Formats: sequence, structure tokens, C-alpha cells
Amino acid sequence: MARILIVDDSIVSRTNLKTILQSAQHEVVGEGVNGEDGLEKFLALRPDMVTMDITMPKRNGIECLKDILGHDPEARVMMISALGQGAKILEAVNSGARHYITKPYEPDKVLEAVAELLSE
Repeated sequence: MARILIVDDSIVSRTNLKTILQSAQHEVVGEGVNGEDGLEKFLALRPDMVTMDITMPKRNGIECLKDILGHDPEARVMMISALGQGAKILEAVNSGARHYITKPYEPDKVLEAVAELLSE
């Protein structure tokens, strides 16, 4: 069981992801609504891992990823993107993201990715 922070500007996406994670006994310790909020919550909550949407207002997910890794180079961040955002996913992975998943969420794939990330 992990302590997870969800950062996504879509309440529907956050709710769906939270339901999937909690079904596997993970604890969602916080939810961020944009990159600025995500960084603040990461620093305050120190979760075991973060799920980070790429496209968000104020600071996008890649900017927030870089900020988080600047504070904690060992942070486990899994990026989330819509299908067809290959270039953004590549940029996120090259910036230090450890894993990624795509929307719409497939619960089995989400939990498999989370397990892989946590075992690193």
C-alpha cells in the first residue's frame, strides 16, 4: 500500500484514478488541481509517488515534474496523458518521469504501472 498524490486539473480524472487506486488499498493522501498546487502538496505531504497529468493550467505536468525532482531527485512520478501525446510523454520521460499511463484509464494497466513504479 502506497501514499499517492494525484495531480490533474480534471475532477473526473482525479475521481476515476482515486477509485482505481483505493480499490488496491492505496491511500490517496492529496489531490492537486494544477502544477503549482501539485508542487505545494508534494512538499507538504511527501507521498510515496505522484500521478501527474501533463496538460494543466498555471504549470503543466512537465514543469511540475522538474520542480519536484529539483526538491527530491528520488521522487517517483508517473505521468498521465491523453492518447496521441507521444511527444509530450517522451519529453516527460526524458525529464525524469519513471512511468506513464494514458487516458481513458484501464484499471488493470493503472495498477500494474503503479506496482512497477513502487518496486523500483
